[in-house]
Amino acid sequence: MKINQFSIHLHHLFILLKWILLGSICGLLVGSIAAIFAYSLNLVTSVRTADPWLILGLPIAGLVIVFLYHFCGRENNKGTNLIIVSIRSDDKIPIVMAPLIFISTVLTHLFGGSAGREGAALQLGGSLGQNLARAFKMDSKDCKIMTMCSMSAAFSALFGTPLTAAIFSMEVISVGIMHYGALVPCAIASVAASMVAQQFGITKEAFIIASLPNINTLNMLHIAFLSLLCAYIGSLLCIFLHKCSKLFSKLFKNEYLRIFIGGTIIVILTYLVGTDYNGAGMSVIKKAIEEGSVHPEAFLLKAVFTGITLGCGYKGGEIVPSFFVGACFGGWIAPILGIDTSFGAAIGLMVVFDAVTNCPVTSLFLAFELFGFTAVPLFLIAAAIGYMLSGYQGLYSEQKIMYSKFNFGFIDTHTNHEAD
Repeated sequence: MKINQFSIHLHHLFILLKWILLGSICGLLVGSIAAIFAYSLNLVTSVRTADPWLILGLPIAGLVIVFLYHFCGRENNKGTNLIIVSIRSDDKIPIVMAPLIFISTVLTHLFGGSAGREGAALQLGGSLGQNLARAFKMDSKDCKIMTMCSMSAAFSALFGTPLTAAIFSMEVISVGIMHYGALVPCAIASVAASMVAQQFGITKEAFIIASLPNINTLNMLHIAFLSLLCAYIGSLLCIFLHKCSKLFSKLFKNEYLRIFIGGTIIVILTYLVGTDYNGAGMSVIKKAIEEGSVHPEAFLLKAVFTGITLGCGYKGGEIVPSFFVGACFGGWIAPILGIDTSFGAAIGLMVVFDAVTNCPVTSLFLAFELFGFTAVPLFLIAAAIGYMLSGYQGLYSEQKIMYSKFNFGFIDTHTNHEAD
Protein backbone atom coordinates (compact mmCIF):
# COMPACT_ATOMS: atom_id res chain seq x y z
CA MET A 1 0.00 0.00 0.00
CA LYS A 2 2.80 2.41 0.93
CA ILE A 3 4.65 1.54 -2.28
CA ASN A 4 1.48 2.21 -4.27
CA GLN A 5 1.00 5.60 -2.59
CA PHE A 6 4.64 6.45 -3.24
CA SER A 7 4.18 5.58 -6.93
CA ILE A 8 1.12 7.84 -7.13
CA HIS A 9 2.98 10.77 -5.55
CA LEU A 10 5.95 10.14 -7.83
CA HIS A 11 3.63 10.16 -10.83
CA HIS A 12 2.06 13.44 -9.71
CA LEU A 13 5.50 14.94 -9.23
CA PHE A 14 6.44 13.86 -12.75
CA ILE A 15 3.29 15.57 -14.11
CA LEU A 16 4.15 18.73 -12.20
CA LEU A 17 7.69 18.80 -13.59
CA LYS A 18 6.39 18.07 -17.08
CA TRP A 19 4.02 21.06 -17.01
CA ILE A 20 6.60 23.35 -15.44
CA LEU A 21 8.91 22.52 -18.35
CA LEU A 22 6.23 22.76 -21.04
CA GLY A 23 4.71 25.89 -19.49
CA SER A 24 8.14 27.52 -19.47
CA ILE A 25 8.81 26.58 -23.10
CA CYS A 26 5.38 27.84 -24.08
CA GLY A 27 5.80 31.08 -22.13
CA LEU A 28 9.22 31.77 -23.64
CA LEU A 29 8.25 30.93 -27.23
CA VAL A 30 4.73 32.34 -27.38
CA GLY A 31 5.69 35.22 -25.09
CA SER A 32 8.51 36.23 -27.45
CA ILE A 33 6.26 36.19 -30.51
CA ALA A 34 3.48 38.00 -28.65
CA ALA A 35 6.00 40.60 -27.45
CA ILE A 36 7.10 41.18 -31.05
CA PHE A 37 3.40 41.48 -31.92
CA ALA A 38 2.87 44.03 -29.12
CA TYR A 39 5.96 45.97 -30.21
CA SER A 40 4.66 46.02 -33.80
CA LEU A 41 1.28 47.33 -32.71
CA ASN A 42 2.87 50.05 -30.57
CA LEU A 43 5.09 51.02 -33.49
CA VAL A 44 2.31 51.26 -36.09
CA THR A 45 0.12 53.14 -33.61
CA SER A 46 2.88 55.73 -33.20
CA VAL A 47 3.28 55.97 -36.97
CA ARG A 48 -0.46 56.42 -37.50
CA THR A 49 -0.68 59.02 -34.75
CA ALA A 50 2.18 60.98 -36.34
CA ASP A 51 0.70 60.64 -39.84
CA PRO A 52 -3.12 60.69 -39.54
CA TRP A 53 -3.49 60.77 -43.33
CA LEU A 54 -2.74 57.03 -43.27
CA ILE A 55 -6.44 56.51 -42.54
CA LEU A 56 -6.99 57.05 -46.28
CA GLY A 57 -5.28 53.71 -46.92
CA LEU A 58 -7.71 51.73 -44.73
CA PRO A 59 -9.98 50.52 -47.59
CA ILE A 60 -6.94 49.28 -49.56
CA ALA A 61 -5.52 47.59 -46.44
CA GLY A 62 -8.87 45.82 -46.12
CA LEU A 63 -8.57 44.40 -49.61
CA VAL A 64 -5.09 43.09 -48.74
CA ILE A 65 -6.44 41.40 -45.60
CA VAL A 66 -9.24 39.65 -47.49
CA PHE A 67 -6.77 38.56 -50.19
CA LEU A 68 -4.40 37.09 -47.60
CA TYR A 69 -7.15 35.04 -45.98
CA HIS A 70 -8.42 33.82 -49.38
CA PHE A 71 -4.89 33.00 -50.54
CA CYS A 72 -4.31 30.89 -47.41
CA GLY A 73 -7.71 29.19 -47.68
CA ARG A 74 -9.02 30.74 -44.46
CA GLU A 75 -11.88 32.83 -45.89
CA ASN A 76 -14.36 31.27 -43.43
CA ASN A 77 -12.14 31.98 -40.46
CA LYS A 78 -13.98 31.88 -37.09
CA GLY A 79 -11.31 33.80 -35.20
CA THR A 80 -11.28 33.37 -31.43
CA ASN A 81 -14.34 31.11 -31.64
CA LEU A 82 -12.17 28.53 -33.42
CA ILE A 83 -9.75 28.52 -30.47
CA ILE A 84 -12.61 28.02 -28.00
CA VAL A 85 -14.11 25.17 -30.04
CA SER A 86 -10.72 23.45 -30.38
CA ILE A 87 -10.37 23.21 -26.59
CA ARG A 88 -13.78 21.56 -26.18
CA SER A 89 -13.28 19.27 -29.18
CA ASP A 90 -10.44 17.87 -31.27
CA ASP A 91 -10.70 20.49 -34.01
CA LYS A 92 -7.31 21.47 -35.38
CA ILE A 93 -6.06 25.04 -35.54
CA PRO A 94 -4.02 25.63 -38.70
CA ILE A 95 -0.56 27.07 -38.07
CA VAL A 96 -1.13 29.61 -40.84
CA MET A 97 -3.64 31.29 -38.53
CA ALA A 98 -0.79 32.75 -36.46
CA PRO A 99 0.95 34.80 -39.19
CA LEU A 100 -2.41 35.72 -40.75
CA ILE A 101 -3.82 37.27 -37.58
CA PHE A 102 -0.45 38.93 -36.84
CA ILE A 103 -0.20 40.66 -40.23
CA SER A 104 -3.88 41.53 -40.60
CA THR A 105 -4.15 43.04 -37.11
CA VAL A 106 -1.03 45.15 -37.67
CA LEU A 107 -2.52 46.39 -40.96
CA THR A 108 -5.82 47.20 -39.26
CA HIS A 109 -4.07 49.26 -36.59
CA LEU A 110 -1.63 50.96 -38.96
CA PHE A 111 -4.42 52.35 -41.12
CA GLY A 112 -6.81 53.28 -38.32
CA GLY A 113 -9.36 50.50 -37.96
CA SER A 114 -11.04 50.45 -34.56
CA ALA A 115 -10.01 47.15 -32.99
CA GLY A 116 -8.26 45.71 -30.01
CA ARG A 117 -5.36 43.32 -29.87
CA GLU A 118 -6.23 40.62 -27.33
CA GLY A 119 -8.46 38.68 -29.74
CA ALA A 120 -5.51 38.49 -32.09
CA ALA A 121 -3.27 37.47 -29.18
CA LEU A 122 -5.61 34.63 -28.20
CA GLN A 123 -5.68 33.38 -31.80
CA LEU A 124 -1.92 33.77 -32.12
CA GLY A 125 -1.27 31.94 -28.86
CA GLY A 126 -3.87 29.24 -29.46
CA SER A 127 -2.55 28.47 -32.92
CA LEU A 128 1.08 28.30 -31.77
CA GLY A 129 0.24 26.27 -28.66
CA GLN A 130 -1.78 23.58 -30.37
CA ASN A 131 0.73 23.16 -33.17
CA LEU A 132 3.56 23.01 -30.65
CA ALA A 133 1.66 20.27 -28.83
CA ARG A 134 1.18 18.33 -32.07
CA ALA A 135 4.90 18.67 -32.80
CA PHE A 136 5.58 17.10 -29.37
CA LYS A 137 3.13 14.25 -30.24
CA MET A 138 0.98 15.06 -27.20
CA ASP A 139 -2.39 13.40 -26.68
CA SER A 140 -5.73 15.19 -27.07
CA LYS A 141 -6.09 16.25 -23.41
CA ASP A 142 -2.57 17.62 -23.12
CA CYS A 143 -3.00 19.35 -26.46
CA LYS A 144 -5.98 21.28 -25.07
CA ILE A 145 -3.95 22.32 -22.02
CA MET A 146 -1.11 23.51 -24.23
CA THR A 147 -3.58 25.58 -26.24
CA MET A 148 -4.89 27.18 -23.05
CA CYS A 149 -1.47 27.97 -21.59
CA SER A 150 -0.41 29.49 -24.92
CA MET A 151 -3.48 31.73 -24.82
CA SER A 152 -2.44 32.79 -21.32
CA ALA A 153 1.12 33.45 -22.47
CA ALA A 154 0.05 35.66 -25.37
CA PHE A 155 -2.44 37.61 -23.25
CA SER A 156 0.14 38.08 -20.48
CA ALA A 157 2.86 39.29 -22.84
CA LEU A 158 0.50 41.79 -24.43
CA PHE A 159 -0.93 43.33 -21.25
CA GLY A 160 1.65 42.47 -18.61
CA THR A 161 -1.09 40.98 -16.42
CA PRO A 162 0.00 37.38 -15.69
CA LEU A 163 -2.61 36.74 -12.98
CA THR A 164 -5.47 37.82 -15.24
CA ALA A 165 -4.04 35.95 -18.21
CA ALA A 166 -3.65 32.67 -16.31
CA ILE A 167 -7.24 32.71 -15.08
CA PHE A 168 -8.84 34.03 -18.29
CA SER A 169 -8.03 31.06 -20.51
CA MET A 170 -9.37 28.66 -17.86
CA GLU A 171 -12.57 30.61 -17.27
CA VAL A 172 -13.60 31.81 -20.73
CA ILE A 173 -14.10 28.42 -22.43
CA SER A 174 -16.98 27.03 -20.35
CA VAL A 175 -18.31 29.58 -17.88
CA GLY A 176 -19.06 27.97 -14.53
CA ILE A 177 -16.43 25.27 -14.95
CA MET A 178 -12.87 26.32 -14.21
CA HIS A 179 -10.36 24.04 -15.93
CA TYR A 180 -8.01 23.73 -12.96
CA GLY A 181 -6.04 20.95 -14.65
CA ALA A 182 -4.44 23.73 -16.70
CA LEU A 183 -3.61 25.92 -13.69
CA VAL A 184 0.09 25.06 -13.34
CA PRO A 185 1.04 25.40 -17.04
CA CYS A 186 -1.13 28.51 -17.47
CA ALA A 187 0.46 30.14 -14.43
CA ILE A 188 4.01 29.23 -15.49
CA ALA A 189 3.43 30.31 -19.09
CA SER A 190 1.85 33.61 -18.02
CA VAL A 191 4.69 34.56 -15.69
CA ALA A 192 7.37 33.50 -18.19
CA ALA A 193 5.69 35.41 -21.02
CA SER A 194 5.34 38.53 -18.90
CA MET A 195 9.06 38.43 -18.04
CA VAL A 196 9.98 37.91 -21.69
CA ALA A 197 7.80 40.85 -22.75
CA GLN A 198 9.56 43.08 -20.24
CA GLN A 199 12.88 42.17 -21.84
CA PHE A 200 11.44 43.36 -25.16
CA GLY A 201 10.56 46.67 -23.53
CA ILE A 202 6.81 46.01 -23.40
CA THR A 203 5.52 47.78 -20.29
CA LYS A 204 2.61 46.38 -18.32
CA GLU A 205 -0.73 48.14 -18.46
CA ALA A 206 -1.55 49.93 -15.19
CA PHE A 207 -3.56 53.00 -14.26
CA ILE A 208 -3.51 55.39 -11.34
CA ILE A 209 -7.01 56.21 -10.12
CA ALA A 210 -7.15 59.92 -9.32
CA SER A 211 -9.54 59.60 -6.37
CA LEU A 212 -10.65 56.54 -4.43
CA PRO A 213 -14.02 56.59 -2.63
CA ASN A 214 -14.49 55.67 1.00
CA ILE A 215 -15.78 52.16 1.56
CA ASN A 216 -19.16 52.72 3.16
CA THR A 217 -22.76 51.63 2.62
CA LEU A 218 -23.76 54.62 0.49
CA ASN A 219 -20.80 54.25 -1.88
CA MET A 220 -21.47 50.52 -2.15
CA LEU A 221 -25.03 51.29 -3.27
CA HIS A 222 -23.76 53.83 -5.80
CA ILE A 223 -21.22 51.36 -7.17
CA ALA A 224 -23.90 48.65 -7.33
CA PHE A 225 -26.15 50.87 -9.43
CA LEU A 226 -23.28 51.95 -11.69
CA SER A 227 -22.35 48.28 -12.15
CA LEU A 228 -25.95 47.48 -13.09
CA LEU A 229 -25.88 50.11 -15.84
CA CYS A 230 -22.45 49.01 -17.08
CA ALA A 231 -23.58 45.37 -17.22
CA TYR A 232 -26.43 46.35 -19.53
CA ILE A 233 -24.06 48.46 -21.64
CA GLY A 234 -21.74 45.44 -22.00
CA SER A 235 -24.65 43.23 -23.02
CA LEU A 236 -25.87 45.80 -25.55
CA LEU A 237 -22.33 46.15 -26.92
CA CYS A 238 -22.21 42.41 -27.65
CA ILE A 239 -25.59 42.53 -29.38
CA PHE A 240 -24.53 45.55 -31.43
CA LEU A 241 -21.24 43.99 -32.57
CA HIS A 242 -22.97 40.78 -33.64
CA LYS A 243 -25.72 42.72 -35.45
CA CYS A 244 -23.12 44.78 -37.34
CA SER A 245 -21.38 41.63 -38.55
CA LYS A 246 -24.66 40.06 -39.70
CA LEU A 247 -25.78 43.29 -41.40
CA PHE A 248 -22.56 43.67 -43.40
CA SER A 249 -22.69 40.01 -44.43
CA LYS A 250 -26.31 40.41 -45.54
CA LEU A 251 -25.83 43.67 -47.45
CA PHE A 252 -22.52 42.80 -49.14
CA LYS A 253 -22.03 39.18 -50.13
CA ASN A 254 -18.67 39.91 -51.75
CA GLU A 255 -16.00 40.12 -49.02
CA TYR A 256 -13.80 42.52 -50.99
CA LEU A 257 -16.69 44.94 -51.51
CA ARG A 258 -17.79 44.52 -47.90
CA ILE A 259 -14.45 45.46 -46.36
CA PHE A 260 -13.78 48.26 -48.86
CA ILE A 261 -17.12 49.93 -48.07
CA GLY A 262 -16.64 49.43 -44.34
CA GLY A 263 -13.16 50.93 -44.50
CA THR A 264 -14.48 53.89 -46.48
CA ILE A 265 -17.17 54.53 -43.85
CA ILE A 266 -14.49 54.56 -41.13
CA VAL A 267 -12.46 57.09 -43.17
CA ILE A 268 -15.48 59.38 -43.48
CA LEU A 269 -16.37 59.06 -39.78
CA THR A 270 -12.77 59.80 -38.79
CA TYR A 271 -12.80 63.07 -40.72
CA LEU A 272 -16.15 63.95 -39.13
CA VAL A 273 -15.41 63.20 -35.46
CA GLY A 274 -11.61 62.91 -35.15
CA THR A 275 -9.02 60.20 -34.57
CA ASP A 276 -9.82 59.28 -30.94
CA TYR A 277 -11.77 56.25 -32.09
CA ASN A 278 -9.17 54.72 -34.41
CA GLY A 279 -6.96 51.88 -33.22
CA ALA A 280 -7.37 50.45 -29.73
CA GLY A 281 -7.87 53.78 -27.97
CA MET A 282 -5.66 53.19 -24.94
CA SER A 283 -4.79 56.90 -24.71
CA VAL A 284 -8.49 57.77 -24.28
CA ILE A 285 -8.89 55.06 -21.63
CA LYS A 286 -5.88 56.44 -19.76
CA LYS A 287 -7.31 59.98 -19.82
CA ALA A 288 -10.67 58.76 -18.54
CA ILE A 289 -9.16 56.90 -15.58
CA GLU A 290 -6.16 59.04 -14.63
CA GLU A 291 -7.48 62.51 -15.54
CA GLY A 292 -11.23 62.03 -15.33
CA SER A 293 -11.56 63.42 -18.86
CA VAL A 294 -14.58 61.91 -20.63
CA HIS A 295 -16.78 63.02 -23.53
CA PRO A 296 -20.42 61.88 -23.14
CA GLU A 297 -20.66 60.59 -26.71
CA ALA A 298 -17.32 58.74 -26.66
CA PHE A 299 -18.60 55.30 -25.65
CA LEU A 300 -21.23 55.33 -28.40
CA LEU A 301 -18.82 56.45 -31.09
CA LYS A 302 -16.28 53.80 -30.12
CA ALA A 303 -18.98 51.14 -30.34
CA VAL A 304 -19.94 52.35 -33.82
CA PHE A 305 -16.34 52.50 -35.06
CA THR A 306 -15.61 49.03 -33.69
CA GLY A 307 -18.84 47.51 -34.96
CA ILE A 308 -18.11 48.72 -38.49
CA THR A 309 -14.41 47.77 -38.40
CA LEU A 310 -14.86 44.21 -37.17
CA GLY A 311 -18.23 43.71 -38.82
CA CYS A 312 -16.91 44.36 -42.32
CA GLY A 313 -13.91 42.06 -41.92
CA TYR A 314 -10.92 43.86 -40.40
CA LYS A 315 -9.00 41.92 -37.76
CA GLY A 316 -8.19 42.57 -34.15
CA GLY A 317 -9.99 42.13 -30.86
CA GLU A 318 -13.04 43.39 -29.06
CA ILE A 319 -11.77 43.52 -25.48
CA VAL A 320 -9.80 46.79 -25.57
CA PRO A 321 -12.72 48.52 -27.35
CA SER A 322 -14.91 47.17 -24.53
CA PHE A 323 -12.43 48.73 -22.07
CA PHE A 324 -12.89 52.01 -23.95
CA VAL A 325 -16.70 51.79 -23.93
CA GLY A 326 -16.78 50.84 -20.26
CA ALA A 327 -14.31 53.49 -19.09
CA CYS A 328 -16.02 56.28 -21.02
CA PHE A 329 -19.54 55.26 -20.04
CA GLY A 330 -18.61 54.70 -16.40
CA GLY A 331 -16.70 57.98 -16.24
CA TRP A 332 -19.63 59.88 -17.77
CA ILE A 333 -22.32 58.41 -15.49
CA ALA A 334 -20.28 58.35 -12.26
CA PRO A 335 -20.60 62.06 -11.27
CA ILE A 336 -24.39 61.81 -11.59
CA LEU A 337 -24.26 59.06 -8.93
CA GLY A 338 -21.88 60.99 -6.71
CA ILE A 339 -18.85 58.92 -7.71
CA ASP A 340 -15.57 60.44 -8.87
CA THR A 341 -15.16 60.28 -12.66
CA SER A 342 -11.81 58.49 -12.40
CA PHE A 343 -13.10 55.69 -10.19
CA GLY A 344 -16.30 55.43 -12.22
CA ALA A 345 -14.19 54.92 -15.35
CA ALA A 346 -12.25 52.13 -13.63
CA ILE A 347 -15.45 50.40 -12.52
CA GLY A 348 -16.91 50.81 -16.01
CA LEU A 349 -13.86 49.25 -17.65
CA MET A 350 -13.94 46.25 -15.33
CA VAL A 351 -17.71 45.64 -15.44
CA VAL A 352 -18.08 45.93 -19.22
CA PHE A 353 -15.15 43.52 -19.62
CA ASP A 354 -16.90 41.23 -17.14
CA ALA A 355 -20.17 41.48 -19.09
CA VAL A 356 -18.76 40.83 -22.56
CA THR A 357 -16.53 37.91 -21.53
CA ASN A 358 -18.71 36.37 -18.77
CA CYS A 359 -15.57 36.04 -16.66
CA PRO A 360 -16.16 37.53 -13.17
CA VAL A 361 -13.05 36.05 -11.53
CA THR A 362 -10.83 37.24 -14.38
CA SER A 363 -12.39 40.71 -14.27
CA LEU A 364 -11.74 40.97 -10.53
CA PHE A 365 -8.09 40.02 -10.98
CA LEU A 366 -7.88 42.43 -13.91
CA ALA A 367 -9.00 45.25 -11.63
CA PHE A 368 -6.35 44.30 -9.08
CA GLU A 369 -3.55 44.24 -11.66
CA LEU A 370 -4.64 47.43 -13.44
CA PHE A 371 -5.76 49.54 -10.48
CA GLY A 372 -4.19 48.02 -7.37
CA PHE A 373 -5.65 46.29 -4.33
CA THR A 374 -7.37 49.31 -2.81
CA ALA A 375 -11.18 49.42 -2.74
CA VAL A 376 -11.32 45.62 -3.04
CA PRO A 377 -14.91 45.33 -1.64
CA LEU A 378 -16.19 47.77 -4.28
CA PHE A 379 -14.50 45.87 -7.10
CA LEU A 380 -15.94 42.62 -5.74
CA ILE A 381 -19.50 43.98 -5.70
CA ALA A 382 -19.06 45.40 -9.20
CA ALA A 383 -17.73 42.11 -10.61
CA ALA A 384 -20.58 40.09 -9.11
CA ILE A 385 -23.34 42.40 -10.34
CA GLY A 386 -21.72 42.83 -13.74
CA TYR A 387 -21.63 39.08 -14.25
CA MET A 388 -25.21 38.40 -13.19
CA LEU A 389 -26.99 41.23 -14.98
CA SER A 390 -25.18 40.90 -18.30
CA GLY A 391 -27.36 37.87 -18.99
CA TYR A 392 -26.22 35.34 -21.56
CA GLN A 393 -24.71 37.66 -24.13
CA GLY A 394 -21.03 37.44 -24.97
CA LEU A 395 -18.37 38.38 -27.50
CA TYR A 396 -17.69 34.75 -28.39
CA SER A 397 -20.66 32.82 -29.75
CA GLU A 398 -18.91 29.49 -29.13
CA GLN A 399 -18.45 30.22 -25.45
CA LYS A 400 -20.70 28.11 -23.23
CA ILE A 401 -22.50 29.11 -20.03
CA MET A 402 -22.65 25.89 -18.04
CA TYR A 403 -24.65 27.07 -15.02
CA SER A 404 -27.44 29.61 -14.67
CA LYS A 405 -26.53 33.10 -13.52
CA PHE A 406 -29.80 33.39 -11.61
CA ASN A 407 -30.42 30.05 -9.91
CA PHE A 408 -28.76 26.75 -9.03
CA GLY A 409 -29.34 25.17 -12.41
CA PHE A 410 -27.27 23.45 -15.10
CA ILE A 411 -28.09 25.02 -18.48
CA ASP A 412 -25.17 24.24 -20.84
CA THR A 413 -26.03 26.90 -23.42
CA HIS A 414 -24.01 28.96 -25.86
CA THR A 415 -23.80 32.69 -25.31
CA ASN A 416 -26.27 34.91 -27.15
CA HIS A 417 -29.04 32.35 -26.50
CA GLU A 418 -31.24 33.25 -23.54
CA ALA A 419 -31.56 30.34 -21.13
CA ASP A 420 -33.73 31.51 -18.22
